[in-house]
Amino acid sequence: MTFLSKDLLSSGIEKTLPERVKRAIEDQENRTEKLIGWIQLSVVLIFGTLYLISPKTFNEAAPFEPVPWALSIYLLLTLVRLVWAYNFRLPDWSLALSAFFDMALLMSLIWSFHIQYNQPPSFYLKAPTLLYVFIFVAIRALRFEAKFVVIAGLMGALGWGSMIVYVLVMNPHQDMITRDYVHYMTSNSILLGAEFDKIISILLVTGILAVALIRARRLLIASVSEKQASEELSRFFSRDVAQRIKNSDDGIKAGMAERREAAIVNLDMRGFTTLAASESAEKVMGMLAEYQGLCVPVIQKHGGSIDKFMGDGIMATFGASTPSESYAADAMRAMDELMDITAKWTSGETSSDGLPRPSVNGSIAVGSILFGAVGDESRLEYTVIGDAVNLSAKLEKQNKNLGVRAVGDKLSYDRAIEQGYTPLLPKETKDQETVDGVRHPMNLVILAS
Repeated sequence: MTFLSKDLLSSGIEKTLPERVKRAIEDQENRTEKLIGWIQLSVVLIFGTLYLISPKTFNEAAPFEPVPWALSIYLLLTLVRLVWAYNFRLPDWSLALSAFFDMALLMSLIWSFHIQYNQPPSFYLKAPTLLYVFIFVAIRALRFEAKFVVIAGLMGALGWGSMIVYVLVMNPHQDMITRDYVHYMTSNSILLGAEFDKIISILLVTGILAVALIRARRLLIASVSEKQASEELSRFFSRDVAQRIKNSDDGIKAGMAERREAAIVNLDMRGFTTLAASESAEKVMGMLAEYQGLCVPVIQKHGGSIDKFMGDGIMATFGASTPSESYAADAMRAMDELMDITAKWTSGETSSDGLPRPSVNGSIAVGSILFGAVGDESRLEYTVIGDAVNLSAKLEKQNKNLGVRAVGDKLSYDRAIEQGYTPLLPKETKDQETVDGVRHPMNLVILAS
């Protein structure tokens, strides 16, 4: 059986989608197939319950009761479909076959009514059970692929057409055909126009759903692509920045900026340059990735955002991309944890790759900064600008002069205390210290020795 090509019923852009986007769409489709299976199971259980509690009006002399058979077969097929969907990806042919079985069982059930009630074949043409066709067509719409709706709709229309042909064949004299609508409604006579109306209705509903699904699938593809792009974007930017770029009404332009009160944290490995010059590139990059893998989650855990990686340096911001009332306290808590985890890493308490691990230095400065986009239309970058940014960088270098691992200025420390920060241990202060690049002496706080 030749299936309608996906390219005929959805945007041709699917051919050029990245594999990761295709996999994400397939994952959505697999989940949908499980949902369809549960809906089908619910339908057969509802129909079965209604059959059990409803009074039976069929002729007791009927040779068999078709409803229990049809429901049992449908229940078995539904369970097989559910198990299959949970263990494998359902191929297209199985989905088309499922639509065929749905319609075949429904038409067989309707066909059996004239035997069950001992009536001429035209009797079953008035059965309201035909409306279930629309349920089976609508279920396929959950897949967001128009071809399965079209297959189900065509099966339903062909099935009903076959039922009409059967009635005409079984009545070769055509004496049951009428044009009188009242006579048609009150007897077993046939009004061909009414039967063709049913087929047209099935086809029209199918066509409308198919068109809607083609448009919906394009939106699904665009949505999945945007979600994937957003997730990829957050790997290059902080999640807050990625969200800002994604939700921008007019697009990001160079020069757009906002003033914030924020904390700036700088981290750096002491002696990394010398180590990098003497070891293999693979080992150096592996150690760098391990160091960054330790530090970045801690920064993000405390509400910080990575502004940039500068070789072995990490610059993070607290309260820059998103305003915060506890930016200084969050930065101090992050620094406490960073100094603890990197000390263990340096001493070899974490996994080892054979390289001597340098000591990690850190610094904190707070103040008013500008957070915005710099660059030109071909290359933009979100960053922070301000005295606090420059001071944090200078304080990081001050660690070597003081022989300590982390330092901050007294203003940053006091603001963190005001915002609820409680130091784990008493902090040593250094009054009137000269800091390279800073005009006036500063009061410093040793955050880690």
